[in-house]
Amino acid sequence: MQEIRDAILADRGGELAGMPVPETYRGMAVLAAEQEMFAGMRTRDKDPRKSLRMVEARTPEVGPGEALVAVMASAINYNTVWTSIFEPVSTFSFLRRYGRTSPLAARHDLPYHVVGSDLAGVVLRTGPGVHLWKPGQEVVAHCLSVELEDPAGHDDTLLDPQQRIWGYETNFGGLAELALVKTNQLMPKPAHLSWEEAAAPGLVNSTAYRQLVSKNGARMKQGDHILIWGASGGLGSYATQLALNGGAVPICVVSSPAKAELCRRMGAELVIDRTAGDLRFWEDEHTPSVAGWRRLGQAIRELTGGHDPDIVFEHPGRDTFGASVYVARRGGTVVTCASTTGYQHHFDNRYLWMHVKRIIGSHFANYAEAAAANRLIARGAIHPTLSRTYPLAEAGQAAHDVHQNRHQGKVGVLCLAPREGLGVRDPQLRARHLSRINRFRSDASAAQGSL
Repeated sequence: MQEIRDAILADRGGELAGMPVPETYRGMAVLAAEQEMFAGMRTRDKDPRKSLRMVEARTPEVGPGEALVAVMASAINYNTVWTSIFEPVSTFSFLRRYGRTSPLAARHDLPYHVVGSDLAGVVLRTGPGVHLWKPGQEVVAHCLSVELEDPAGHDDTLLDPQQRIWGYETNFGGLAELALVKTNQLMPKPAHLSWEEAAAPGLVNSTAYRQLVSKNGARMKQGDHILIWGASGGLGSYATQLALNGGAVPICVVSSPAKAELCRRMGAELVIDRTAGDLRFWEDEHTPSVAGWRRLGQAIRELTGGHDPDIVFEHPGRDTFGASVYVARRGGTVVTCASTTGYQHHFDNRYLWMHVKRIIGSHFANYAEAAAANRLIARGAIHPTLSRTYPLAEAGQAAHDVHQNRHQGKVGVLCLAPREGLGVRDPQLRARHLSRINRFRSDASAAQGSL
């Protein structure tokens, strides 16, 4: 592994095809034997630092249409938090189900699950039938894994019955020294970014792109007012940039003055700090606060000069969904994913049906959408929102930060990269955008709290 890393760091990627592949590699994993370790505990009290462990994993066989990638850096997403606390279900049920589908898929059904749904790295090997990707190419990977043996997936791959999220519903994820992906997950690494910066946008940028921009999402237009929950967080920070880049007007909802300032640094002018306005959407655990919904609607109209949101970018779920349906304009759209505060949503259906609003479910992105989102990163139109990085051995702490919402933007993880700042191939483009690339790093410890 050291020989591989040295070749990459010395920009000798062309030599990788002639180097032996290690029989084993290090990766962060959860163990099947520990699935019940948090039984009976509240969700918030479950600690990823106790469940995510460094394992020495056997390097998988590279099958048809697949690639083995040397991972220089990865990042934390909320699905890693879910995996690490075994909620809403243990991911070993996904691996068992996948393993029964074919002899090749059986490789994934193991007593450990190497996790992670982002990576930036270098191709080491490709399997039979691969022609567009070769050892030595620098890549990032999106996380949609599809089989495409069913006709349903050929219009939109997210409709493939065998669609899975790599590193969450499959094994051999990106929080490791090596990762196994399908080659239709690969995209060129943006040349002006370091390894950890390039790894950060993949899942969240692609997800936000499908939700807002794609024909499969809300079809954002110039001039649209878009309410964005958690606008300085992992998903919201990319939604905010996409709205601004597309000529829309983001209305950013955050939970602290520091997070509000981050939104303004991105160029947003309309910002609502929930703590300053004491905006609460539940009277108690069982009773929604319609008065809280109304206060939010009033705050939005005061900022916009009387306009309600054309689109609500929803991902918190239970805590905010009723308010989202309420404040969307007549004929407006609520586009939703993730539900990080809970999957059971409560909303008043009168505000949906009588005002002919729409709810659109959106789950990650297809290859075309992910590639379009990656091109925006590569051109410097959208920027990473990386606030902090950890070494691979401390990925549990990184996941704990995200679980407790002690982060802003994205939290990165260095895998084979020994330090930050490596892997930049286009310093001229980087210099043009450096202040934007770094805007989430300057006071990463300042923003605390929820949403």
